[in-house]
Amino acid sequence: MIGEPQARDLDLLDLESALLRAAVGDYALEAAVLLLAGSGHWVPQLQAAGLIGIALDGDAAGDGPWAAVQWADLDRAVRAGVVTGSPGQLRLLRAAAGLADGQPVDLADLTAGVDRGELTLLLAALAHAAGSHEHREVVRDDDGATHPGPALGPVVGWPMDG
Repeated sequence: MIGEPQARDLDLLDLESALLRAAVGDYALEAAVLLLAGSGHWVPQLQAAGLIGIALDGDAAGDGPWAAVQWADLDRAVRAGVVTGSPGQLRLLRAAAGLADGQPVDLADLTAGVDRGELTLLLAALAHAAGSHEHREVVRDDDGATHPGPALGPVVGWPMDG
């Protein structure tokens, strides 16, 4: 590549990987990226609209670039019609922006306008942001002391493709 890397230069899988690479360790940001990717709609839309920035990190050059959604520019892009989606898809986009960037979300509106598949993605994102995939059972020994037990798994898991 000549010049600065662009999100438009990456295929969809590489772009999703770059977004996740930059999000790892921040459960809310991971959840936002997984929500966008799981929708199947938003990553290509944001890529085409130029709303994903790319950066190369010297330590991660072998793993590929890092990417980030330009969260602050989303609302303006939606209002201008640069990115579009169904009402449910737009609700998922707002939920992702709320998780990643702290943008306010009206929960009554959010939950009233999603279909079952979108609701499953939304619940999985909230469970992930809360760290439920890392929760462990609490076990008490004979003396009453508590210890971490087996992993419980996520409260709501990410739906599988297919």
